[in-house]
Amino acid sequence: MNKVKSTTPEISVFKNRAKEADYWEKHFDRAWDNGKSAKVKFARNLSETLNIRLDADTLNDVRNQAKKKGLGPTQLIRMWVMEKIGDKHPQLAGV
Repeated sequence: MNKVKSTTPEISVFKNRAKEADYWEKHFDRAWDNGKSAKVKFARNLSETLNIRLDADTLNDVRNQAKKKGLGPTQLIRMWVMEKIGDKHPQLAGV
């Protein structure tokens, strides 16, 4: 098994931003060339929309819960719907 010397540090080893900037000025090209491509998974084409009306308090609650989870309110509601119908439609449970 060949070990490849990494040009990117595993943890921050820089004393300050100037030293970090200097490091990346010198090593960026080599680090970029040695980088690995990442697989990206996109949601399937969601071809239909559904509009729902929520009162202001409910919408604010949804927005606050979504923000805590790092999601948008639409994503959170879609996730809730998929969790709810996942028992009836197992193929949708992982969406």
